[in-house]
Amino acid sequence: MATVLSADVKDLSLAPVGYQRIVWAERDMPVLRAIRERFEKEKPLAGLRMSACLHVTAETANLARTLVAGGADLVLVASNPLSTQDDVAASLVQDFNIPVFAIKGEDETSYYRHIAAALQHRPHVTMDDGADLVSAMIFIALNRLDDVHTEVRQWAAGLPATERTGLVGNVVASMEETTTGVIRLRAMEKDGVLKLPVIAVNDAMTKHFFDNRYGTGQSTLDGVIRATDVLLAGRRVVVCGYGWCGKGVAMRAKGMGSHVIVTEVDPIRAIEAAMDGFEVMPIAQAAKTGDLFITVTGNIHVIRGEHFAVMKDGAMICNSGHFNVELALDQLEQQSKTLNKGVREFVDEYIQPDGRRLYVLGEGRLINLAAAHGHPASVMDMSFATQALATEWALTQKGSLEHKVYEVPKAVDQWVATLKLQTMGIAIDTLTAEQTKYLASWEMGT
Repeated sequence: MATVLSADVKDLSLAPVGYQRIVWAERDMPVLRAIRERFEKEKPLAGLRMSACLHVTAETANLARTLVAGGADLVLVASNPLSTQDDVAASLVQDFNIPVFAIKGEDETSYYRHIAAALQHRPHVTMDDGADLVSAMIFIALNRLDDVHTEVRQWAAGLPATERTGLVGNVVASMEETTTGVIRLRAMEKDGVLKLPVIAVNDAMTKHFFDNRYGTGQSTLDGVIRATDVLLAGRRVVVCGYGWCGKGVAMRAKGMGSHVIVTEVDPIRAIEAAMDGFEVMPIAQAAKTGDLFITVTGNIHVIRGEHFAVMKDGAMICNSGHFNVELALDQLEQQSKTLNKGVREFVDEYIQPDGRRLYVLGEGRLINLAAAHGHPASVMDMSFATQALATEWALTQKGSLEHKVYEVPKAVDQWVATLKLQTMGIAIDTLTAEQTKYLASWEMGT
């Protein structure tokens, strides 16, 4: 048996089940497996300390194995209190000697104590789902300790000033996996406080085209069904947001027979939703008619008190954006007569003064990870392959990257897509010499 390292997981006895799930996921992740095999030989991450704040799932476990195979000294912590798969976390510690600090259902204090553990690792490279890790380092570097959680503040307060700035100064680059995180990081860059280079892995085509659309689309409805056991056919499903995640959720809900309504603030996306065959209306109007509400915007308080006030009896509300702020649950609780927690696993019942019952799924957190297992391994294969290769690329650029948000190099995207096609047994055409010349010329016309 492997030596158990310092970690904080629910129960190490869960490791055998977690190991089986990790190996099962690996079968559907051939691109990442090919990268791991190369990393084992070349060790491109040798000597690097890495801290990753990610959803601790079977798919993430295979990314972690790949990074360690490349020579990284890795610490993994949860990026969401409800997204951890406890058996997987146990196996990573027990079977793969990877320090993990993550427990499904952990409270806020534990969550930020784990963030502090990732910071104490003093990483050279970070990975984030939502930018919690980077934002903590930025606040510490700016000496804004009142803006971080007590668990982080108590540790950072004991550091000399040079170490506070050195914490972020030692980071070669950070990888960001989510739309929400990229939004936060671009805001940091705009405000002039971003103190490290960031690779927006989320914006790579091999990530958001597939992970956000097909992964979120399938796993969100999987979470809803597991939590509620309802039939979606015939129900009015309101999808708030028509970005790549919203497109996927709407498409999958329609495919299961739902009448889908889309709400948007972007006129271009609203037109697209309408031309894709969906009904488009403001949330104030949709709130009166929806049976199931799903937010996927990355913004705050998309569904608020005035919307809860007009929802029909039995309406179900959930979120598939990264943070639970999309639903104004504090307002819902204030205007409710009774709150019955756990009427089903991952379902809370809010009874209104007029007797209407509203059901919040997964505490308003990521429903696909709170109540289900997250994205299927096949789609995460591309996302995590891109994540690993973007890390390798960033290291080759050490010292030349500015403190801003970078796109993933097109060559990385193209390589991942090409290898994914090969593993799917799909061949495509290549340009002839004549076609290549034509595309590069302005002189050849009709």
